Amino acid sequence: MEEPIIRTEQLEMVYRTDEVETLALNNINLSIAQGEFISIMGPSGCGKSTLLNVLGMLDKPSGGRYFFNGTDISQYSEKKRAELRKTHIGFVFQSFNLIDELSVFENVELPLVYLRMDTGARRKKVKQILERMGIAHRAGHYPQQLSGGQQQRVAVARALVADPKVIFADEPTGNLDSVHGDEVMHLLTDLHRAGTTVVMVTHSPHDASFSERTLNLFDGKLISETSNQVKAL
Repeated sequence: MEEPIIRTEQLEMVYRTDEVETLALNNINLSIAQGEFISIMGPSGCGKSTLLNVLGMLDKPSGGRYFFNGTDISQYSEKKRAELRKTHIGFVFQSFNLIDELSVFENVELPLVYLRMDTGARRKKVKQILERMGIAHRAGHYPQQLSGGQQQRVAVARALVADPKVIFADEPTGNLDSVHGDEVMHLLTDLHRAGTTVVMVTHSPHDASFSERTLNLFDGKLISETSNQVKAL
């Protein structure tokens, strides 16, 4: 049986201040196969974004174990996690997180600059992904010159340009109207069908219905999981 791309054992995340200790993730055990599309749902403050940050290697868990691609990375330093993030992880955020001073092309190119890819190969990859996302004609524009849907397409292109194993999406349609939101969901579904693993935090049952499984969190605990009838496109 193939090793899951993501697996956790009794994963915990504790936030401490001088006066209070908050258990944000409590004994999380989950497994995500390569190429799956997973949604994470639950009320505000239940630990969804915390779980996404740990799985996306932005934060180190307080306890338990986290296996990525078969390797236990639970105690990796920030430097080692950053190296893994650069080569294996792509992020899509609700607020797009594009850099206003950079053009569409330059925003998408940025992860490849960090990877020190040579200029010719870099430009070729950026052109390919912009064409794939249907926004090549906007390459010279700046984020504020784009619609919300176009900005999110740029954000997805940036997340994909380094060929990551996993895309983590945090409320990717939260700032979009229903039409542009569905565009982004169809885009994520296409990526999943092409073999990319997608892990998405959402408040929206409609968005979650595009995924194969929904994990339900409450008070930092994984309380249930449901299989979804994936939408036909």
